[in-house]
Amino acid sequence: MEQNFRPVLAIRIFADEKCFGPGIAVLLQKVQELHSLRAAAMSIGMAYSKAWTILKNAQQHLGFELLHSTTGGKHGGGATLTPEATALLAAYEEYCRELNAYAAALFAEKFEGIL
Repeated sequence: MEQNFRPVLAIRIFADEKCFGPGIAVLLQKVQELHSLRAAAMSIGMAYSKAWTILKNAQQHLGFELLHSTTGGKHGGGATLTPEATALLAAYEEYCRELNAYAAALFAEKFEGIL
């Protein structure tokens, strides 16, 4: 049976501590899609309390808000990404795409004939 070997990268951004990575990126993508932090967390099998903690830690380390949110009630609540979060998420996704393409090419070059 032939194996299909490939590199798998997980990109995390650090200051003093981790402040952004694949988990918060997926959470923000889901908030963008579903307009709710609670719905976003549920859709990826994450507890709302954990999503809130991850979000608050990221905001603290990054130094800016990631979500605009409105509380529930008669007309319901919701959440949208801030302009800074939208720009950060777009840059992160593009960086990951480019880095993964480079990693795949470099992997093919370095491991050709070995794997």
